Amino acid sequence: MEPEITTAAQAAADERVVAFGRLLGAANRLELILGREIEAEFGISHVVFEVLLILGRSGPPGLPMRRIAQEQVLTTGGATRLVDRMVRAGLVERVAEPGDRRVQLVRLTELGERTAVAAARKHAGNVQRLFLDVLPPEQRELFAAQLRLISHAARDALPPLG
Repeated sequence: MEPEITTAAQAAADERVVAFGRLLGAANRLELILGREIEAEFGISHVVFEVLLILGRSGPPGLPMRRIAQEQVLTTGGATRLVDRMVRAGLVERVAEPGDRRVQLVRLTELGERTAVAAARKHAGNVQRLFLDVLPPEQRELFAAQLRLISHAARDALPPLG
């Protein structure tokens, strides 16, 4: 049975609350540090970098806007505004889906591909230094697997965004 929380002091000291707070704190600080480095060197925000990676994983056909929104936990309107900025920057292009001309796919341009590769090289080194190297080598693979489980559980619990 889980301990009951009846005071603010208990709430602040609850192991579950503290653990989640540490997770959020670490993620927020790392995103700030790593995002600043990508922005300073490549002129793109961390969220733009993430979309470049999502599109890189999807391959040449590209992805519909709703899939980008789902992957980034954005509304379709938010994803549209983000992609609009990326189109203006020359990083992505919209193309009609071959089977259904009403559906617009988003895919990387040559500049988007080059930017994704260069930024990922920098990002991978920073992730290694600030995220993985702080863990004992024998725990890195297990930690990555546990993060994947948590991420998938959270994704599956999230209601569809409109």
